[in-house]
Amino acid sequence: MSGPLRVDKWLWAARFFKTRALATAACDAGRVSVGAQPAKPSRVLKPGDRLHIRTEAGDFEVEVLLLKDQRGSATVAQTLYRETDASRELRAKTAEARRAMFLAEPNFTPRRPNKRDRRLIHSFRGKD
Repeated sequence: MSGPLRVDKWLWAARFFKTRALATAACDAGRVSVGAQPAKPSRVLKPGDRLHIRTEAGDFEVEVLLLKDQRGSATVAQTLYRETDASRELRAKTAEARRAMFLAEPNFTPRRPNKRDRRLIHSFRGKD
């Protein structure tokens, strides 16, 4: 498609969001901006526009290359935009920090106390 296209439809086709409703909700919440301005879901995109998109996967800074209103495979979706190098580096750093934080957390799995645990709890509380 070569004509103008809505932001929410393009975000869905480019696979930033799983459904078009999620793309619309992200636009309404201010997680998508075109240039430096927040984008409404009905805003018209053109090739060459710069988008800043915040998702669970991270922050993306992309330039729109092609407009397509049909969702295709992931390889086709990646041809619709070009991500900036700074955006890639920032997402890599964020992912590495998230991994390091996950490794630093103690591995605690909640479970019911066994007989030994109950004895320790009772001795701690001062009950015999």
